[in-house]
Amino acid sequence: MKAMARASWVAGAAAIAFAGIASAQPYPFPPPAAPPRPLTIAAPVEQSLANGLRVITARRDDVPLVSVLLVVLSGSEADPPALSGLASMTAGLLTQGTTRHTAPQLAAAAEALGGSLDSSAGWGQSTVSITVTTPKLDAALGLVAEVAREPVFAQEEIDRLRAQMLDGLKVSYANPSRIATLAAVRLAYGASAWGHPAGGTPTSLPRIVRADLVAAHAVAFRPDRAVLILSGDIDPSTALSLARARFGSWQAPATSPAPVPVVPAAAAPGPALTVIDMPSASQAGVTMTLPLPPRRDNEWATGAVLNAVLGGGYSSRLNQEIRIKRGLSYGADSYISGRERSGLFVASVQTKNETAAQVVGLAQAEIDTMAAAPVGAAELAARKAMIVGGFSRSVETTAGLASAIDGLVVSGRSPALLTTQIDSIEKVDADAVQRYAAAHLGVAGRRVVVAGVADRIVGELSSGGAPVDVIRADQLDLDRVDLKRPATAR
Repeated sequence: MKAMARASWVAGAAAIAFAGIASAQPYPFPPPAAPPRPLTIAAPVEQSLANGLRVITARRDDVPLVSVLLVVLSGSEADPPALSGLASMTAGLLTQGTTRHTAPQLAAAAEALGGSLDSSAGWGQSTVSITVTTPKLDAALGLVAEVAREPVFAQEEIDRLRAQMLDGLKVSYANPSRIATLAAVRLAYGASAWGHPAGGTPTSLPRIVRADLVAAHAVAFRPDRAVLILSGDIDPSTALSLARARFGSWQAPATSPAPVPVVPAAAAPGPALTVIDMPSASQAGVTMTLPLPPRRDNEWATGAVLNAVLGGGYSSRLNQEIRIKRGLSYGADSYISGRERSGLFVASVQTKNETAAQVVGLAQAEIDTMAAAPVGAAELAARKAMIVGGFSRSVETTAGLASAIDGLVVSGRSPALLTTQIDSIEKVDADAVQRYAAAHLGVAGRRVVVAGVADRIVGELSSGGAPVDVIRADQLDLDRVDLKRPATAR
């Protein structure tokens, strides 16, 4: 009886609450959105030490936090041809032991400061980062300097990280979407330094020995190719003083920095349509890539808006056509992956094997439409608002603010452009987007890879007359430009 009485009471209370909500909201539609609030960001202040280290300070004193991001302007593009993953492994080992502390000791020291010490590598950069409260900043900078300058590369840590990376590759190589993207990037950039998998391959990772890691670190980690970004509750004068105390003794080698490898201006010669045969795949992964030109200050915003219209977000054209209208996928999206002063357009969809060819056709058609007709005013305004809102949210945290500056630095642009990001987006018009699409998203530059069951894909995919290159998954070799393991190695 008590249970029944309680259930009756809960139901009655819910009904009253619902009625209260209904009476409190008498309008059939929500009110229009208020105009966006202006985002005010102080321009970052850039200084430098005598050894060439750039020190960039972005002050935000509303909370007593500071994010530290040390960026070395060398990353996966520096990997030797046979050693894919070297930069990733080198950076990953920085926090796994130094000449003064073991990996557990470093982790404990960071935790004692209330932060987490992280290191990684990507295209054009290797980083060390931590976020701490303002009183702990000097000690945190000491940890960052130690792991960046004094890694020991202990053999047991090398073996442990290698095993973890190889296990990760097993997962990636079993995922049709992931393997399609890795292959499409390789086909886009070919034999250049920018096309290999940054995380290595099953054949490249076992080749890496301690001497390779030591040499890679010695070449890449030098103050005259490094940037120290401090964002949060700190002024430029204090930032420079702390940087000098912790990094002032860091000496640049007598040799000149290694030149940055050239980024291809167009897709490498090769098949436009490739199928990776994965006979047991329950789904197919579809990826299209297109190299983009250098991200000049007057073009990066246009590219960002184009991507937002085409595949950036739930309301984008690719998602509308492929998921919402036809139900061919749980999601279709695109993004622009950064490279040194350039970018790579990547569109990805996961679908059924039987509908993979249809998805390829839909994606191609949507890209063609971008070049053929201007974006409507309402659609353009909505997509720009999405970019502006996302950027505004991203820089609300000190770590997000440091990351935004990092993106400018790695792409070769001035950190001062941080304050004009929103204005640049707002100035992009429909004609600019159409011209950009016509100039850079042509058919000749597109490389499409479908990973799935070839017998269910190739027939329809080749019905348009375009040749399709088929590669068995067990013969796939991402170390090679043509993706195919040599016959002698089979």
